[in-house]
Amino acid sequence: MIDKEDILERTGRGLAVFKHYINFPVRPGKNFRNPLYEDRIASCNIYYDRHAQVFKMKDFGNNEYSGDCFWFVGMLYGLDVKRDFVAIINRIVSDLNITIVHTGSNDMPARKKAVEKRIIMNDNDNPIRKDYHTEVKPFSVAELAYWQQYGIKPDTLERYNVHSLKSFEGYNRSDKIYKISSSATEPMFAYMGMGFTKVYRPRNQNMRFFYGGEMPEVYCFGLEQLPNKGDMVFITGGEKDVMSLASKGFNAVCFNSETAAIPTSLIEMFDRKFRHIVFLYDMDDTGRKESARRMDELSSFHVLRMELPISGAKGDKDISDYFASGKSAADFQVLITSMLEKLYSQTMMLLKSCEMDYNNPPESSKTVVSVNGVPLGTYDNLLCITGGEGTGKSNFVSALIAGTLADDTQNIDTLGFEVSPNYSDKAVLHYDTEQSEFQLFKNLSKTIKRIGLPAPPDFYHTFYLAPMSRKERISMIRDSMDLYYHRHGGIHLVVLDGIADLIRSANDEAESIAIVDEVYRLAGIYKTCIICVLHFVPNGIKLRGHIGSELQRKAAAILSIEKDENPAYSVVKAIKVRDGSPLDVPMLLFTWDKQKDMHVSAGEKPAEDKEKRKKEELQGIIKEIFRSRKKITYTELVTELMQAMETIDRVDVAEAVVHHLKARKETRWAGWQTRSDYPERDDAHFDCFIESRRDPATGEVSTFTRPYEQIIPGDRHTA
Repeated sequence: MIDKEDILERTGRGLAVFKHYINFPVRPGKNFRNPLYEDRIASCNIYYDRHAQVFKMKDFGNNEYSGDCFWFVGMLYGLDVKRDFVAIINRIVSDLNITIVHTGSNDMPARKKAVEKRIIMNDNDNPIRKDYHTEVKPFSVAELAYWQQYGIKPDTLERYNVHSLKSFEGYNRSDKIYKISSSATEPMFAYMGMGFTKVYRPRNQNMRFFYGGEMPEVYCFGLEQLPNKGDMVFITGGEKDVMSLASKGFNAVCFNSETAAIPTSLIEMFDRKFRHIVFLYDMDDTGRKESARRMDELSSFHVLRMELPISGAKGDKDISDYFASGKSAADFQVLITSMLEKLYSQTMMLLKSCEMDYNNPPESSKTVVSVNGVPLGTYDNLLCITGGEGTGKSNFVSALIAGTLADDTQNIDTLGFEVSPNYSDKAVLHYDTEQSEFQLFKNLSKTIKRIGLPAPPDFYHTFYLAPMSRKERISMIRDSMDLYYHRHGGIHLVVLDGIADLIRSANDEAESIAIVDEVYRLAGIYKTCIICVLHFVPNGIKLRGHIGSELQRKAAAILSIEKDENPAYSVVKAIKVRDGSPLDVPMLLFTWDKQKDMHVSAGEKPAEDKEKRKKEELQGIIKEIFRSRKKITYTELVTELMQAMETIDRVDVAEAVVHHLKARKETRWAGWQTRSDYPERDDAHFDCFIESRRDPATGEVSTFTRPYEQIIPGDRHTA
C-alpha cells in the first residue's frame, strides 16, 4: 500500500502538491481565485491546519470547495477521495515525479499482500511511461453471473466495450514493468476507450480502480452510446449503473466519480438532445450531497434529481443494487412517473379540467352566424370579417348585430346570412376603435332602425374607444366583458370593429400573437362569439400582417367583403370555413337602398362566378409573388403557391407515404398489379415498421426499419 504520510512528508505536508497543480504562483495566506470553477472573487487561500498537520485549501465563498491536497487532486481528475484514494495517490506520484520502488510479490494471498516500498522525490527522473498492455480473456460463467445480477447481459458489455482481463501490465516510476493478474476470487474488468483503459476490480477493497494510458480530459462513460435525441438521460455515479440502466432501456452516462467536475458544454449538449437531465447518484451521504449540489449548480438547465427508495448502505445504495434486489424496469418507471407527477403537479391540476371525457361529451357550440346551414360564427370561437375602405364592412356588421337584437317574429334583413336571435337577453357588445363618434352613432341608429325599435335594448351596449390608448382599450374590453357577462347572465355576441387598433403594429409578431390569443381566450371564458373586423385589403386568400396570419389560424371562419364588378354592390365571400369548405358558402351581394335608407340583400352571385373566383384568387397570389421579384423558377413558383394554398403539408405527407411504400416493397394490397414484383409472401420485408427521416439541410429522405411488435394478439397473421 502507498502511504499517505510518505507523500505528505515529501511534499511539504501537501504544499508542493498545491503549487504543482495550480497554474499560477500561490503562497500560504494570500487569497486567490479558486481554479476549480469560475471564481470571480479572490476568496480562496492555502493555510496550514495545525491540528491535522497538513496544508489545506479554504474557499470562503463556497465551503464545499475546501480540503487537503488529496481532495484537490481528486477534484481535478474527477476522482472520489474516499473511493479512489489509491488512484489519487498514483496520480500525485506520477505528476510530481515521485519514484516508488516495490518489493515483494503481487500474487501473494490477500493477507500477505502488504508490500514494502521506498518513495523518493527526484525531479530529474523521467516521467512515468504511459505504455500498458492488457490481456483480454472470455468472460467466465462466474463473471457473467456477476454482471447478470444487475441485469447486464453480454450484448450490453460488448456495446459498452467492457472486457474481462486476464492481466494488466504497466510501468512504474523506475520504468520497470509491473503486472496485476485476475483470479477466480478477484476478477478484473476493463472499460476500454481510445488510448486508455479504466480497470475495475469489484472485489478489491484497496485498489478497485486504476488506469492505463492517457485518460481524456473529461471522462464520460456511455456518451458514445447515447441516441441522437430522447426523453430522458440519467447521470449516474458509475459505469455499472450506466449499463444496468441501459439493459432496461434507459439512457445514462457517468463521469469518473460523483464529485468529478462536469463541463457545462456537455450539459448544454444533453439539454439539446433530451427533454430531461436527471441526476441519479448513490443514496449514501456523498451521493445525496453531490446530487443536491449539482441541482444548484445547474439550475439554469432545469436538471432534476431522483432518489431511490433504498437504504444507502453498502450493497443497497445505487441503481444497480436497486435492480439486483429484484426490481424491474416497470418498477423504475413508476418512480420516474412519480417524480414527474411532483414536478408537474400544478400543471396537471390545471390540465385536469381540460381533459376530454368521452362519456360526457361537451355541448355543441351554439351557432350565432351561418349561411345555408354552414356555421360561421359560433360560441367559443372567432369570426373574422375583412375588407378595404368603403366596401361596407361596418354596415354588414350592423346587419348581423340587428339579427341578434330582434326576436323570431320580426322579419329582419341580415344581408342573406342566418343570425340566431338572442332569446335570453344576453349581452351584445360592440366596441369600435376606428370610426368617429358621430359615424358610430349613425351606424347605431341604422341598426336600431333595421329592427324597428325606438331605442336599443338594455342588453345591447356600444362603445366608442378611439380616444383611449391601445393598452387601455384591451383592458377596458376585458373588464367590461366580465361585468356584462354577470349582469346579463351571459354574452351572446361581441364585435371588435378594428382589432388591429388594440396593438401598436399589425406587423408585430409578438403583439399579434398575444392579442389574438387573448381575444380567443375571452371567447372561451365567456362562451360567446367574437367578431373581429380587420381593416385590411385581403391578399388573395391570405390576410395581411402578422395579426392577419394569427386570425387565419385561430378564427373559425373568415369573410371577405369586396366591391363587385358593379360598384353599386358589395360581395361577401368566405376565405376560410373550419366546419366545411369556403366553396360551400355562396357569394352574397348587398347594396344600398335609398328608399329604405339602409343596405339590403341582393341575393347570390351566379354559379359560374365560383370558377371566376378561383382564377381571381390565384391571380392575386401570383401578383403578390411577383411584387418583390421579376423572375422565378417553376419549382419556386409551385412552392410559393402550395404555401399560400396551405397544401404543402399534405404534399409532404404524400411524399413520405411513397418513400414508406418503396421501403416496404411487399405491400399486400389486394390487386395483383401491385404485387407483380413480389408475387410470393415476403415476411422479411413486410413484418417490420418503416420509419423515415428528412435531412433538414439537404431535404433527402432516408428510411429505416424497426422490428414488428404484435400488440393485438392474432391481429393480421390470423387473416
